[in-house]
Amino acid sequence: MARDRRPPRTSPAGPGRTTRSRAGARASTPKLAVSASGTGGANPTGATSPRTLLPTRLGLTRRALAVLSVLVVLALSYANSLRIYLDQQHDLGQAQQQIAERTEQISQLEDELSRWNDPAFVKAQARDRLGWLLPGETGFKVIGPDGKPLGTGVVLDSTAELPPGEHSEMWFDRLWGSVETADSPERGVGG
Repeated sequence: MARDRRPPRTSPAGPGRTTRSRAGARASTPKLAVSASGTGGANPTGATSPRTLLPTRLGLTRRALAVLSVLVVLALSYANSLRIYLDQQHDLGQAQQQIAERTEQISQLEDELSRWNDPAFVKAQARDRLGWLLPGETGFKVIGPDGKPLGTGVVLDSTAELPPGEHSEMWFDRLWGSVETADSPERGVGG
């Protein structure tokens, strides 16, 4: 009578556990009967264990609750990361829009600079804006019936900001007036 010296078969769950089919495991577990007092017969003190109440109340096992709690924590973590990602995408879109606007503005300023580097454009601006003439030319302005000059040039109206009754002075007149004011403080701004 030789004994078989092979180790006993273990389940994939670990050593010390024997393999049983699920149907056999269910059939071998004792079912608790509920007495008239409402307590199960599992505990001699009359109290029911939390292990027996958890699956019957919620329909969930501890393992399912653990998985559910991990999923909730992951969802909260990813929700915060998603919010940060969307905020960054919004900021990136705004930055790209500002870059496009500034690039367009730079190209316009470069075009204007290239025009100002052209001597013919500078002469035309000096004629239109300042009324300058080349030597030997005779300048004139066409004045309309209202007494204002007509033309396509830019007209600088410095009298628009003056209070009524005062006339505009040239820059050198204002400079000389400030020198005179500095020489005699008793005629200052307040007096």
